[in-house]
Amino acid sequence: MDIDFASNAAVLVPVLLVLFGVIIIFSAVKVVPQGYQYTVEQFGRYTRTLSPGLAFIMPFVDRIGHKLNMMETVLDVPQQMVITRDNAMVSCDAVVFTQVIDPVPAAYEVNNLIQAITNLSLTNIRTVVGSMDLDQVLSNRDDINARLLSVIDAATQPWGVKVTRIEIKDLTPPQDITEAMARQMKAERLKRAQILEAEGDRASAILKAEGQKQSQILEAEGRREAAFRDAEAREREAEAEAKATEVVSEAIAKGDVNAINYFLGLKYVEAFAKLASSPQQRTVIVPADFAGLVGAIEGVKALTDNVKRPPDTPPRPPGGGSPFATRG
Repeated sequence: MDIDFASNAAVLVPVLLVLFGVIIIFSAVKVVPQGYQYTVEQFGRYTRTLSPGLAFIMPFVDRIGHKLNMMETVLDVPQQMVITRDNAMVSCDAVVFTQVIDPVPAAYEVNNLIQAITNLSLTNIRTVVGSMDLDQVLSNRDDINARLLSVIDAATQPWGVKVTRIEIKDLTPPQDITEAMARQMKAERLKRAQILEAEGDRASAILKAEGQKQSQILEAEGRREAAFRDAEAREREAEAEAKATEVVSEAIAKGDVNAINYFLGLKYVEAFAKLASSPQQRTVIVPADFAGLVGAIEGVKALTDNVKRPPDTPPRPPGGGSPFATRG
């Protein structure tokens, strides 16, 4: 039996030594992943920091204290109700982007780093949003983000943490305020539509007035042109009448009886035309001595022919070959 115990001990001791050696190796050799840093504590006191890669520590003396993530981390801030300065309830939540810069303060200056940053963000959101009116909160989200980033980043610097960015994810006012805002927006859009419609009507009226003005100007110019041409026509007519009067006067001065018949016939025809065209006249009385009118017209024609005939041609006697001559 002693032989069996000795043989078992001879086998067990090497196995224990190998097992002890494996434990020593695993305790002394540490592999730090990329993006992480480990703190080393010796009998509970911080001694050094292990960078990413293969590292060795003293077994049974040193141990890994904290495993810190050095990458940028997104922290979701829970939703909360905040009272604004004008006593309106707003539901808001945010996201915070943080990164550990110094692993030693992050490991030993604060207990539960994530919870500390979350509570700090909740408190500052209530402070910043509560100092603003509802309209400012809904329209100045970038200003809120900038103020929160400045305050939270300054508060986390002693912990070795850098807050790179903070964003307000959602701002939701109560249902009654949302409905009031919708009615306000609708009224504002209706007002803008009415303003645009009024401006369109005004522009249309201006264009219409300008068109009427241009039309009146053109019409006045047309009337002026017509009056000018009428005046020219009357002037030419007056010149022709003056010329005829001059010719007739010369004929009278020469003793031509047809000149006197011209004036008498002209006045006779004018009076007869006015009598016939009168709107109150229903019956036209033709004078019995119509042959005298025919003779006057014949005299006018003969006078005209005498004026147009060359000087060497003898004058045409009155009554010769006239279409107005009466037959006996």
